[in-house]
Amino acid sequence: MSSPRLSAARMLQEILEKKLFLSDVRSQLDSLQEQDKAFAHMLVLTALRRLCSVKKQLKIHIKKKLPAKAKIAEYLLIMATVEILYLNTPSYAVLNTYVELVKKQTDKYIAGFVNAVLRKIATAENAPLSENDTFFPDNFIKLLRQSYGIKTIRKMEQAALSEPALDISVKDNPEHWAKTLRGTLLAGGTIRLHDNAPVPSLSGFSEGAWWVQDFAASLAVKSLLPQLNNRHVLDICAAPGGKTAQLLAYGAKVTALDVSGPRLQTLRQNLERLKLSAERIICADAIEYLSNFQDAPFDDILLDAPCSATGTLRRHPEIVHLKTAADIAKQASLQKQILQHVSKALKIGGRLVYCTCSLDKSEGEAQIKSFLKENDNFAIIPISIHDCPQELCTEEGFLRVLPCHLSETGGADGFFIALLQRIK
Repeated sequence: MSSPRLSAARMLQEILEKKLFLSDVRSQLDSLQEQDKAFAHMLVLTALRRLCSVKKQLKIHIKKKLPAKAKIAEYLLIMATVEILYLNTPSYAVLNTYVELVKKQTDKYIAGFVNAVLRKIATAENAPLSENDTFFPDNFIKLLRQSYGIKTIRKMEQAALSEPALDISVKDNPEHWAKTLRGTLLAGGTIRLHDNAPVPSLSGFSEGAWWVQDFAASLAVKSLLPQLNNRHVLDICAAPGGKTAQLLAYGAKVTALDVSGPRLQTLRQNLERLKLSAERIICADAIEYLSNFQDAPFDDILLDAPCSATGTLRRHPEIVHLKTAADIAKQASLQKQILQHVSKALKIGGRLVYCTCSLDKSEGEAQIKSFLKENDNFAIIPISIHDCPQELCTEEGFLRVLPCHLSETGGADGFFIALLQRIK
């Protein structure tokens, strides 16, 4: 029978050494029982969130490098330290389990070394306090320093150490569903759930009453309210369909565009469950589609632009260990290319929502300011959403959501939203 702890260690190794996302390696859990699968997944997430602190602890007690052939032992050490310091697993159980795993994967000498290190960690007065924990590695802090001060970065870091709650958007009657699901009703009608029950088992899911969508992401479509009913909207980079569903629920006539066939299939399945229908679903590259655009122009365009996704670090903690300045620059270049072509598909007087789930201002504020400097046929419409927390609103009229915002109810994904109008 497969070990969930060994599976978790191998997943962490692949993520960090091959620069993969957790979703890319999740198949390693397929052979596990459901309970073990959930434990291994939680173990990997915790290890990714606490990796910097764990490595500091291990550095205190490890004075020599493990041989290359015993690399898996390094990751098993990380997992064992996570269990001792953060999951309150009894030390004796951790030692017995992990030493045996290391022995089977390497040899008795490496196992003895791991045993000695874990005993030191278990007996040392080194249980880290959460306020002293570090989540962001130095390279990621360096990226964030391009856009934020260190105090703000530390607030984001602390907010991201905890497992985020589940946010949902409903087709209608948010008060009813908040009560039914025992959730918290946030600004704009988002419902926040703190129950860890499987999503498909929750009331209203199979009936298509709601869909999973973070509070921050839900604000992009809400910035177009109340003028959405019967308006023709082009949703660019639409899959997996959260914003498409929002647009349709508000009465818009939507053309959903995405370059990924498999992701569009997910969009179709989601809309089918929700009993919503897009006017058209198009599989195409956004730049190619806009460059050759010959249809009637749209009333509105929603561009959820391809980005570095650094704002999703609460749910995808591997991002802080993988993303580089080169990744951000590449995405910013692609965003600029798409923006250069949007006016061809937008009516004069039509509105453009530009949004990204990136924390980097080169993909948000700076991107839009550059676009406006080169395109005097667009102007900013200051975003006004009922009950929207004032801390999210910028002086320019944009929305900038950080992981540390909404801290009293559990934080939010990092997000940037701008609303523009084609004026000539």
